[in-house]
Amino acid sequence: MTVPPNPSTPGPGWYPDPAGSGRLQWWDGAAWTGQFSGPSRPGPATPRPQISARTPVYNPFIWLIVGLPIVPLILLMIWNPVLRLRTTGTRQVQTLDPASIFTVPYFLLVASGLIVYGVSAVMAYLDWERLRRDGVVRPFHWAWVFLSRELYVIGRSVIVHQVAPRRGLAPVWVTIGVAALAIVLAGLKMSAMVATLVNHVATI
Repeated sequence: MTVPPNPSTPGPGWYPDPAGSGRLQWWDGAAWTGQFSGPSRPGPATPRPQISARTPVYNPFIWLIVGLPIVPLILLMIWNPVLRLRTTGTRQVQTLDPASIFTVPYFLLVASGLIVYGVSAVMAYLDWERLRRDGVVRPFHWAWVFLSRELYVIGRSVIVHQVAPRRGLAPVWVTIGVAALAIVLAGLKMSAMVATLVNHVATI
């Protein structure tokens, strides 16, 4: 490249790289030499400016993301499979019939998980767009929801809390509460199913 750094064609020296690398390149007075002053170092990220105290930090989209997992929990609690035993083998051994769990609520439970996953992705995108319109610079990207719904909620809340001090963390606490509720209800459901199976086997 032989174009000088400016029309006056200055003398030899270090000048900003015209390619925009952020480094200094040696100009020998007639052409760029390709010699740089040092490795390129990315500049520090610009801090996110704070938003107005009147700007809302919550919207229906984030609350749907947080609350949607309750739907599979409801279906889990109404799923009451009739555990049947079947005789197998020449020794007439009584074993659990796995097909007995495949009831309508079971398939609704499986389908609801997929639906919640897809709807959460759409809600995350809409939430991300809303935050951008409300003035949040570089909000947590919505695509993280594909990796984990909880990850998106936490990342989103941390950034919102940065630009709106003392606000923005409520979705995290609600998500923790929903997760704890899911663990408790799933444990109770499995305990009830095991107890039913044991009682059924004991009566044979």
